Amino acid sequence: MANSSSRRPEHAAENAELWQSLKCAIAASSGFQRWRSEQLSSITKETSDEQLVRLYLLDTLETLAY
Repeated sequence: MANSSSRRPEHAAENAELWQSLKCAIAASSGFQRWRSEQLSSITKETSDEQLVRLYLLDTLETLAY
């Protein structure tokens, strides 16, 4: 559960910066690179890097849930 301070506008820039940093770290990871190469048939040119990272995180969480 997010605390009320994470919803304040002054934290929006921090959150955006943190998310950008996290996306870059995930995209550079060997696990993401392997996953991406396995997904090539379902990835289109219109799929953004952010969408790919989100899909990777969802797929990873679903795998961990089992």
